[in-house]
Amino acid sequence: QVQLVESGGGLVQAGGSLRLSCAASGLTVGTFSTYSAGWFRQAPGKEREFVATITWSGDSTYYADSVKGRFTISRDNAKKMVYLQMSSLKPEDTAVYYCAARYGRWSYEGAYWGQGTQVTVSS
Repeated sequence: QVQLVESGGGLVQAGGSLRLSCAASGLTVGTFSTYSAGWFRQAPGKEREFVATITWSGDSTYYADSVKGRFTISRDNAKKMVYLQMSSLKPEDTAVYYCAARYGRWSYEGAYWGQGTQVTVSS
């Protein structure tokens, strides 16, 4: 079974930066390299929302309008890692951030999910 573990969350002042990491296990590097991956977040009282996704090759990335220009998703297939670099953080970015991955083109169906890491942005 594939396991995803997020880390790097914490408390940061508005305007600051934070990098989240997602470590994948339970699959080979070769298999991980065929998976699309993404980051999603859930704020208190809100539904989980899309933040960013990246294709298996890393050649295409997609971002929610709310984070474009501020967040960057990347991956290191050899290390089975996915990252989310967050800059110019705003209080509205406060949420639990989840890493997700699935074979081939991204979709929610069949995706694996991490346990989440808390990001809190103070004003």
